[in-house]
Amino acid sequence: MRTALVIGTGLIGTSAALALTRRGVVVHLTDHDPEQARTAAALGAGTDEAPAGPVDLAVVAAPPAHVAGVLADAMTRGAARGYVDVASVKGGPRRELEARGLDLSAYIGTHPMSGREKSGPLAATGDLFEGRPWVLTPTRETDTEVLNLALELVSHCRAVPVVMDADAHDRAVALVSHMPHLVSSMVAARLEHAEEAAVRLCGQGIRDVTRIAASDPGMWIDILSANPGPVADLLADVSADLEETVRALRALQSSDEDKRREGGSGIEDVLRRGNAGQVRVPGKHGSAPRVYETVVVLIDDQPGQLARIFADAGRAGVNVEDVRIEHATGQQAGLVQLLVEPKAASVLKEALRERGWALRQ
Repeated sequence: MRTALVIGTGLIGTSAALALTRRGVVVHLTDHDPEQARTAAALGAGTDEAPAGPVDLAVVAAPPAHVAGVLADAMTRGAARGYVDVASVKGGPRRELEARGLDLSAYIGTHPMSGREKSGPLAATGDLFEGRPWVLTPTRETDTEVLNLALELVSHCRAVPVVMDADAHDRAVALVSHMPHLVSSMVAARLEHAEEAAVRLCGQGIRDVTRIAASDPGMWIDILSANPGPVADLLADVSADLEETVRALRALQSSDEDKRREGGSGIEDVLRRGNAGQVRVPGKHGSAPRVYETVVVLIDDQPGQLARIFADAGRAGVNVEDVRIEHATGQQAGLVQLLVEPKAASVLKEALRERGWALRQ
């Protein structure tokens, strides 16, 4: 691939353009908002000048509701040898293109499984997709050359290609992305009118659950409007679980010992099923989940503290597998949770204590 046209210079389009440009591809940028395309160009994502002729690959990064229309326009005017889109739903756009009677041999639907809570070109980064799954949904009609161009795009972005059927993809993202986003939003909505004294008690747990609720509502209306059925089916299942959990909690309030026992059993059931589901979430680099030991360090909220901890861990020969930070309420301090291999935990604790760090159990 020597040339590309990125249509839509938001977070995903600009991030892909940045990655392609860094790999030597000449990238042309266009957007319904010319100022946004100029911003992406100023960031080094390419040029907002129109290409002189057909490019090798056109990447459509428009909202799901507009993907088919943008693709149809680009394909009709022969903008490229191959066409991909990066929308978060795949079945609907393809069926709409088929209904328009277009030759789809030059098209393949794709979806990079990466993003941020922020949107727009200023939130873009050339390494956004690195190590992340990038779904490709070829069909029997897909030309081999187009599939290879799409694979080259994924390679340039340092993502991991995953081939799926379009409708299977839409059911999968409903489960792992769309439904969780709505549940996160519903939990966060409980905080809107909560008493200030209660909100002040927020810890890392509520931050984890509500983090994705900070995303742009307009963008999510577009996404959910393109995949409503599978998401509604999943939420119906969640609703059934909620009803059973409410009944179990009410039973725990009863003065009847048998009802309390039944309620406790119901709560235990949902918690155990949660445990069973959580362990299926892929671990580091998409591998099977691993069990790590947590080393908790008290730090001051000052520049350089995290760098010092990582440097001290490195000197001890310990690799930090993951890190979490919990800020202390009303204090300029916090707790850093360092997740390490169990056999390395005692080594790390001893090394950190020797270097003056305060550890917590």
